Amino acid sequence: MAVHQWVRHHPRVIVMQPVLEISATDAFALGPVGEQKAYGYLVLNGELTPAEVGTAVRQIADCNDFEPDEEHGPCPTDPLGIFLHGLLTMPDLVAAGGFRVTDNATDTVLVQPGCCSGLEGWRDWLEVLDGTGYAYFGDDPFSVAERVNDMVRLTLDAHGTDGSPVIELSVDQVRKLVAGAQQDLQDFLNLAGTWAEQHLPAHAAAATAALSRALDLAPTP
Repeated sequence: MAVHQWVRHHPRVIVMQPVLEISATDAFALGPVGEQKAYGYLVLNGELTPAEVGTAVRQIADCNDFEPDEEHGPCPTDPLGIFLHGLLTMPDLVAAGGFRVTDNATDTVLVQPGCCSGLEGWRDWLEVLDGTGYAYFGDDPFSVAERVNDMVRLTLDAHGTDGSPVIELSVDQVRKLVAGAQQDLQDFLNLAGTWAEQHLPAHAAAATAALSRALDLAPTP
């Protein structure tokens, strides 16, 4: 059986952030993109530059790219229509990533979204707090959150080697962390709405509504 590293930290050093997995950073016809490493993560919040917002919008659109078919309307022929088609027509949208938890005092990652994890599933954290009491956040690593009485146990890699970081936080603390990360997502969506008005004026409302669905958020006012 693996021997886990159990640590309790002061709550002020624990940070939960919504992160979007970035898989491409090349040229983008609709505007500049940020200087982001491919196959890394972009933290989403209300402090992103317009170029970083463009990177995020482009990535979410890429996550939902597919070959157009009759079920989702006629195939567009213009580059913008092709780019937006999946985002604007797919019923179930995804945004690769999730809520990452970090101990900033030691720069230790405690929960890392893995393969097949998406920001559209961030409400799984609410299941941990008020529902089933358990959630996992994709593979490689296999990060897990479990409610144990009035505590939440976070394991970075439940299927990994010995020494995977494990931490226990109070339910109240995790609830505050989740609320903060949700607000970061909403703040990003507000920025994305403004970005869409500037770069996608003919599709701004539809694109912003689609982004809100991809992030499982209420539309911007």
